[in-house]
Amino acid sequence: MKRDARQAILDAGADLIHRQGFHNTGLADILAAAGVPKGSFYFYFKSKEDFGLALVEHHAQRMAGISASLLDQGDAPPLARMRRLFQTFREFQAEGGCARGCPLGNLAQEMSDLSPAMRQALQAAMSAMSERLAGLLAQARERGELKSGLDPRQAAGFILDAWEGALLRMKVEKDPAPLLRFEEFLFDHLLA
Repeated sequence: MKRDARQAILDAGADLIHRQGFHNTGLADILAAAGVPKGSFYFYFKSKEDFGLALVEHHAQRMAGISASLLDQGDAPPLARMRRLFQTFREFQAEGGCARGCPLGNLAQEMSDLSPAMRQALQAAMSAMSERLAGLLAQARERGELKSGLDPRQAAGFILDAWEGALLRMKVEKDPAPLLRFEEFLFDHLLA
């Protein structure tokens, strides 16, 4: 039961904070959405920052699971699997009205200058995402599908940077066009 209540708080908090932001989401709102008594929060988390650190891990694990399901399946070439990943995320964002963006990117924008601990956790989560892409690019390089001289790690870092920027533009424009532009430029020009 202890784990279930903690997970319920994380799940509810993840959704609310993704929609409203870390500072705009109160503990009472999270606990009400989780259906957990008000006194329970501090039983599971020392502080809201401690909750934020757990939330970063929650999002990182969720993103890793989604990525694995899209990148590790099938016999498709590595770049085709990467394209499918970004297409899936673009479709998800479009279905949500282009309002939420990346939960880790949102937290990074809001909390990196305010909480060194959260900045470090976010940096680790984003580094893991970048390494995942680098592994896929390394596979593509082994198959001769990348331009010569293109370093998989540097390229993966750039891809993640560009994706997060495209998500930011998408939120401002309330249109998936920046995500589509990212995909077209990445796959039809940079990695072609």
